[in-house]
Amino acid sequence: MLRHGSPASARALLTGASMAAMAAATFWAGAAQAEAATAADDSASKEVEEVVVTGFRDSLAKAINIKRADTAEIDTILAEDIGKFPDLNLAESLQRIPGVSITREGGEGRQITVRGLGPQYTRVRINGMEALSTTGAPDNDGGVNRTRAFDFDVFSSDLFNSISTRKTAEADVDEGALGATVDLNSAKPFDYNKFTFIAAAKDDYNTLAKSNNPRFSAIIADVTPDGTFGALASVSYTKRDFIDVGSSTVRWDMGNVLSTGGTSAAPLVGFGSVGGTNCQVFPLPAACAAADSALHPRFPRYDDYTDKQSRLGASLSLQWKPNDRNLVSFDTLYSDYRGTRQEQYLEAPGFSGTGKCASATTCTSIANIAVLSDTINSQGVMTAGTFNGVDTRVEDRFDKLETVFQQYTLNGQHQLTDKLSIDELIGYSTSDFSNPIQTTLGFDQFNVQGFSYDFSSRVPMLNFGQANLGANGPWVLTEVRERPQTDDNGYKTVQVNGHYEWNKTWKFSAGVNWKQYDFATTSLRLVNGESVNSTNAYKGLLAIPISSYSQLVTLPTSGLSVPSGSSLTWLTPSVSNAASALGLYSNTSLFALSTTGDLGDNASVRERDVGGYVQADFKTELLGRPFHGNIGVRYVETGEDASGFTFIGGVLGPVTATHDYNNTLPSMNLVWDVSDTVLLRASASKMMARPNLTDLVAATSVTVSGTSFSVKTGNPDLRPFLANSYDLALEWYPERGTLVSLAVFRKDITSLVTTLTQNLVFHDNPFGIPDSAAVAACGSTPGCSASAQWAFSTPQNTPGGTVNGFEINYQQPFSFLPGLLSHTGTLLNLTWVDSRVLYPNGSGGFVPNQLLGLSRYSANATLYYEDEKWSARISGAYRSRYLMQVPGKETGTDADGFDQTFNLDASVQYTINPHLKLTLEGINLTDQYENEFNDTTRDLSYYYHHTGREVLFGVRYSY
Repeated sequence: MLRHGSPASARALLTGASMAAMAAATFWAGAAQAEAATAADDSASKEVEEVVVTGFRDSLAKAINIKRADTAEIDTILAEDIGKFPDLNLAESLQRIPGVSITREGGEGRQITVRGLGPQYTRVRINGMEALSTTGAPDNDGGVNRTRAFDFDVFSSDLFNSISTRKTAEADVDEGALGATVDLNSAKPFDYNKFTFIAAAKDDYNTLAKSNNPRFSAIIADVTPDGTFGALASVSYTKRDFIDVGSSTVRWDMGNVLSTGGTSAAPLVGFGSVGGTNCQVFPLPAACAAADSALHPRFPRYDDYTDKQSRLGASLSLQWKPNDRNLVSFDTLYSDYRGTRQEQYLEAPGFSGTGKCASATTCTSIANIAVLSDTINSQGVMTAGTFNGVDTRVEDRFDKLETVFQQYTLNGQHQLTDKLSIDELIGYSTSDFSNPIQTTLGFDQFNVQGFSYDFSSRVPMLNFGQANLGANGPWVLTEVRERPQTDDNGYKTVQVNGHYEWNKTWKFSAGVNWKQYDFATTSLRLVNGESVNSTNAYKGLLAIPISSYSQLVTLPTSGLSVPSGSSLTWLTPSVSNAASALGLYSNTSLFALSTTGDLGDNASVRERDVGGYVQADFKTELLGRPFHGNIGVRYVETGEDASGFTFIGGVLGPVTATHDYNNTLPSMNLVWDVSDTVLLRASASKMMARPNLTDLVAATSVTVSGTSFSVKTGNPDLRPFLANSYDLALEWYPERGTLVSLAVFRKDITSLVTTLTQNLVFHDNPFGIPDSAAVAACGSTPGCSASAQWAFSTPQNTPGGTVNGFEINYQQPFSFLPGLLSHTGTLLNLTWVDSRVLYPNGSGGFVPNQLLGLSRYSANATLYYEDEKWSARISGAYRSRYLMQVPGKETGTDADGFDQTFNLDASVQYTINPHLKLTLEGINLTDQYENEFNDTTRDLSYYYHHTGREVLFGVRYSY
């Protein structure tokens, strides 16, 4: 894997630059010949051509024509592209579009970023209607998605006929995005205009899990002989079983969190001793101060995940065209995405705890740890060490997850007169996510001697010293956790638009729309808390033999490069066995659940948007050359009712907050034909995106999870994200299917929403939350009280900043080359983005940094070959590192983020006859690791996992 700034990375960039230069040289030579030969066809090619898509090359040409004809900055991929790119889901298809990069979870694409603006700034429409789908993820990837970010892994690419990414705003496109509006369009019968049947089946082999899984899709469509009515149905099913293996640290932190100093009566709380020197004294010895101020891993651990996923999707489309002036379409879309995930850990939680302990056998804290030896580098990081008194834990977490998505849309288009037309859309969609089982069990061994770690490489050496990790070890049940959750989203939409062709120059449009968005989320926690000891309600569980609900685990090390000396086999709890052995789901009072432990995630929001627009489109000439564009303005009123639980006068109770605001959003798009083959585009607009729903809820949650004590409050008065956006693009279309373009863009963000996190003593909090809330949340958790440090988080509006960047896009079939080379072609694009926005630093000031989710560089490259029998391509996608939190969540780190990625995919297709084709695909051939880090300078390992490569063999039949 290429590391940021490494010689290998530099060589890769130089190699890529050389290849691009060679491709460009070839292009210019061929284009010079081709332009003269195609000059007569240039004027005709300005309009969208009726191209019969018979191959990958033809679909690319049609997509380029769509881009050329549109007034806004739009990039499109069509069904032929989607079906032939080796992609596991819709997100991975989208990453081929210039400026689009994706985040992956469990080796599969989940969310997208457009031109550096993250998933929360992207709006998705399905068949013309805004929609949202959400899923769950491991905690390091954000857990349950309660934001406006669209989870594309809910859908298979097979259900859609075209995908468009709209990067500039127009008044007739409803608001909601700062980055882009993504349009997903499912297949319709009039797309085919004849009886069509296509079926495909694949076997998916994962090289790490060594599992085989089926994938199947089919589509059937027909149109009546008179062409007035058509019907289409499609279905898609995929199954994916895989393992997700690696290591993690749950971030890095300093040993001494009370950095303000100590007294003889209350010395600083850090490591117990260093090299035999007692550190629990005042003044603090130099050796102790050095160890306490160094960053160390909070939870050094090995992770072994087992995932089972299935995705069933279906669509139905009915179209009625009684005459040439009227068209009515009814579309439905359904997806059921479900799975299970088992997470098993071997870890040392003692490094995460702070505070003095009354007993080394009941309290997890670094105050119990004796540092025998350590290595602290020049950056102040304790990269290695050997320790006594380290608590050891094994965990088993089991999740059951499901998302059911449904959408129904009715769309009409009517040409009332030669000049006047109207269209309307009525739609309804729901995305219901449930996580009915999220159960974790933990066994501990206390005060382990001789534990050591070494983070010289990304995968650390972890040796658990004298711990007996097997079935006969002195394991004690210490943790039982149940956290079932739900997240439901629903949209209702009505819109009507009218269009009037005033003359050959001017066309006027106006429209109104109404939209209602309903969001509701729930989260339950155990009434009796999550810690197990001999004095609380769970004490009876300690008498049940651990052997009745445990199992041995060995970490799969294939491709992981685990250093020698590591502990790789351990006993772990088994949630499935404990369900009966402990009666976890028996609905008894012992395992009773309530909302009290996580009130912030028990909330609902109803958002109503009423908007309207006017827009004028024109076609004329400028300096004797065609010149067209549009100018318009959209006005929208937003009303929100947010319900949750919070403290008023120190008393917890339900509360509903109302917030109304309005926005006026002007936009302008201009396109000038500089020549018969060159277009110049310019656009300017004001854009808006609404805050995440959980940020708007007037709710407060007080949560204790292990050694983490946190308080989260909402802010119903948040204003939306706002930005002034400017785009300029130069596009050259020298021949059919060829495009060279350069686009530069800028966004001045005038309003941003960021989260302010402050470490405060609970008793002194400024939010009016009484100490009783801390007492109730702490239960019997060691070190937890109203006098302890808690992390208080609240969203707030901040000034924002700027985003600047450019895109380079090059597509060309090499049909001018001799022999077999004439069947080749390429797609290359590169996006560079830079930003500077302000984040609250927790001390009343701001710290500048990159926008969250922004990769400075993203690039895609595809080389393809296609003739009558063979079709082959290889595609690479690169994304540079990006940030997920600023400042870092732990003291001493400036940010948390994801490292750079490079994914290589390939596919080969052989046509046996016009109806039957064989396919072979390879996905993630680089076995790219998901690599998360703490601190941009020190690049500390947070999460480092891989899922292996995917090889798919299939057959495709069409009639």
